[in-house]
Amino acid sequence: MSDTDRSRAVVSDYIASLQKGDIDALRASFTPDATWSLRGDLPVSGTWTGPAEILDGFLAAMVDRLDPTKPLTQEVRGIVADGDTVVAEWTSHATTRDGRPYENDYAVVFVIRDGRIAAVREYFDTGYARRVLFGGPEDDQS
Repeated sequence: MSDTDRSRAVVSDYIASLQKGDIDALRASFTPDATWSLRGDLPVSGTWTGPAEILDGFLAAMVDRLDPTKPLTQEVRGIVADGDTVVAEWTSHATTRDGRPYENDYAVVFVIRDGRIAAVREYFDTGYARRVLFGGPEDDQS
């Protein structure tokens, strides 16, 4: 198996664990010093370091904006890998705590080291996320 194939498998396994809600598997997916970066001005924007900050800080803060009784799914559009770098594209589907649909397209760049995720850069429509998830100043139903 090539490095590219191994890297793609790490990200595929991560996405499968995310879709199952398997927090232990998600935690084991990251190196101890892994970073997750999100640009923009959302309350969760910035760089989160280590599995605890990534999962218990960043991911928990995002999921907390959603209705826990409704499904949160990722419709994977594709995964492209080259060596230790993998880009996954998906659409997340969920319902906010106030009942609005949340559907946002994501491009997520993963860097793999020693069979685990060492760095992530996440890209999505943060303006839409601000309005729908965080009730930003242009709060609307879109």
